[in-house]
Amino acid sequence: MKLIVKLLSGIIIGVLIGLIDIEWLTRAMVTFKGIFGQFINYLIPLIILFFIGAGITSVGKDGGKLLGMTVGVAYTSTIIAGLFAMIVAYTLMPIIAKGGKVPSEAEAIEPFFNFEFDPLMGVLTALITAFLFGIYAIKTESNMIVTLFKEGSKITEVVIEYILIPFLPIYIAGIFAEMTAQGTVMSVMKVFGFVLIAAIIMHWIWLTVLYFTAGFLRKENPLNLVKNMLPAYFTALGTMSSAATIPVTLTQAKSNGVSEGVANFSIPLLATIHLSGSTITLVSCTTAAMLVLPQLDLVSIPTMIGFILMLGIIMIAAPGVPGGSVMAASGILASILGFGEGAIGLMIALYMAQDGFGTATNVTGDGAISLIVDHFRKDV
Repeated sequence: MKLIVKLLSGIIIGVLIGLIDIEWLTRAMVTFKGIFGQFINYLIPLIILFFIGAGITSVGKDGGKLLGMTVGVAYTSTIIAGLFAMIVAYTLMPIIAKGGKVPSEAEAIEPFFNFEFDPLMGVLTALITAFLFGIYAIKTESNMIVTLFKEGSKITEVVIEYILIPFLPIYIAGIFAEMTAQGTVMSVMKVFGFVLIAAIIMHWIWLTVLYFTAGFLRKENPLNLVKNMLPAYFTALGTMSSAATIPVTLTQAKSNGVSEGVANFSIPLLATIHLSGSTITLVSCTTAAMLVLPQLDLVSIPTMIGFILMLGIIMIAAPGVPGGSVMAASGILASILGFGEGAIGLMIALYMAQDGFGTATNVTGDGAISLIVDHFRKDV
């Protein structure tokens, strides 16, 4: 919750700087925004390479049917949640965003200087490398590659937690200072306020679908199953981290009757691969951004479906820190949907503003997935 307060403070300070319209101060904020945006672009491929690689090597060759079943159900849940969000977004967002298009003639604010540095590799290169090296490590049981991925993911997580997250409010302030000075901030915020509310409602609808499915399969009252998972929901709401919530999620899943072996295996795994809540938010916000921001156009439905399918893969083992999912997704926001630095920065701000709700949906959904996996495991 402290992070949300800091981000909101960053937004307010940025708006105030833009309204005061002191040229040197606004340009200073825009300069920092540009440099920090370059740092984020540099970090994105490393997040994809090390966290996806670590996720692949961590599951290993063991687990057999249980592993395949858990991954299959989790991925299906994430993708269907994304498709559900897409249908709602493509139906409702044009109505919500009507009249909220940001003027394209807004005058650009020049930074004092530009400081550009290229990432070590492209997003797709990082993804393919993670899969190739991860599969090789599993097949050959290469401890060196496993250690490389583990240490790399730890380094990247430390950078996110101690460098990126602390400076993120200043970065957000720079984005909103620029939008305010250009006279576009009110159009953006009016639209996205409704979008975030719509995303949270969709979270709850999706959890209802998951628990009614689990209750139907196990012939149990879904309301009781949801009630037992509420401690995990509210823990995640505060921590904004699926990983930090694992002990609570594990305890509550067992209290719902998930067998100990399935719970111990599935809950830690699901914390890194099941991101239905995050997917709903990202799909909703990206759709609204494409409708509102002048530099973007709404992509076709097949393109958005491709984005959702890739999203389910790209966020595997997203960092267990606040905002990990949107950081991992930033690469395909750029490569598939054409988001530039400013649009990605706005997405980060919007996502982080509701990160607790998305994470709470993820972990509460993990409880339903573990119930479903436990049901099918007993039937095979």
